[in-house]
Amino acid sequence: MSPPMDLYAEMAALVSEGRPFVLATVIESAGSTPQKPGSKLVVLEDGSLRGTVGGGAIEHQIIQAAQALLASPEHTRIIETHLTHELGMCCGGRMKVFLEKHGAPPRLTVFGAGHVALELASLAHRVGFRVTVVDARPEWANPERFPDCELLVKDPADHARALPGGPEHYFCVTTHDHPLDQAVVEALLDKSSAYLGVIGSRRKAERFRMRLRAAGFTEPAVERLRSPMGVDIGALTPQEIAVSIVGELIQVRRQPPSPPGRGAG
Repeated sequence: MSPPMDLYAEMAALVSEGRPFVLATVIESAGSTPQKPGSKLVVLEDGSLRGTVGGGAIEHQIIQAAQALLASPEHTRIIETHLTHELGMCCGGRMKVFLEKHGAPPRLTVFGAGHVALELASLAHRVGFRVTVVDARPEWANPERFPDCELLVKDPADHARALPGGPEHYFCVTTHDHPLDQAVVEALLDKSSAYLGVIGSRRKAERFRMRLRAAGFTEPAVERLRSPMGVDIGALTPQEIAVSIVGELIQVRRQPPSPPGRGAG
């Protein structure tokens, strides 16, 4: 069994790595039980464990329940079990265990490291996004400007092509060059994501959509693109534009999942 402080350090490491897990805590026990209130077990998606709540059949039951919780939209669950009557264990007691899901933070990739990107990355980090900034210009993409972000000094379009995508990914395209914006969008449009947006005026947005259709992208794919991105609040300054974009990211993050058959974003 991991000492409590070691277990907390391991949980902090999992959070920093963006790995989801369930924390199972014994909150009540009666009679003879393998662990008492306060005992903790961390269960990861792949079934690997940190800590223990007693081993045997009760721990197996909790691991199964934790993995089911990770796959469900719920965030918490309580299991109450009589160890002998329900699991055939010889202890003879009862345990109540609280399960709490800790999901991976949503991942925001900002393509471009200009003035809007600077404000966007900072604000998105403060509201819980794990932010990566991609720009080929080291004088713009540096730790002094983006202290709380992962930085990739590489071509944004090349990185966009290499990304796998996924429902936890959010993409904001804010490069310094319209053709580069277009190349990044084309690399991302067919990838799964929660959000894909590109900065710019309504005129730029219509031109983008025309070029995407001409390039052979389907209408449902083109409609996934949010451009101009951000909530319409009349934003003008980089700080205001960042507020409008992050407001839209939060709106997407908090909305219920799309029904089956409908695309994300």
